[in-house]
Amino acid sequence: MMPPKAKRPCRVPMCSGKTSDSHGYCSAHASLSIGWSNPARGTAEQRGYGWEWRKKRAAVLKRDRYLCQCADCKGRCLPASEVDHVVPKHLGGTDDFSNLAAINEDCHKAKTQREAQEARRRT
Repeated sequence: MMPPKAKRPCRVPMCSGKTSDSHGYCSAHASLSIGWSNPARGTAEQRGYGWEWRKKRAAVLKRDRYLCQCADCKGRCLPASEVDHVVPKHLGGTDDFSNLAAINEDCHKAKTQREAQEARRRT
């Protein structure tokens, strides 16, 4: 029989709680573990981002010469490492090449935050 796992500090800064859970949060902060690792969210493949998406993503980055195509760049040449849906999928956007554009990581985060705020306002 194996000994119990040693408890370690909670991942929340300044929290004195201890945990042996794999997510790293104490019982007071366990709700913070729900997010990217949420099993209900599904894997990348289950959400439609399998090998076909990875091939399409590579083709879009090559087509756009690995430069950000977002409107926020206003002519600046920023390196792009991600691909964005111009019209988000939840608003009816598709994975068609005409709806995909190379985008810089920081621009992508900002665009996603704006879209999330707009979606929250709509509900």
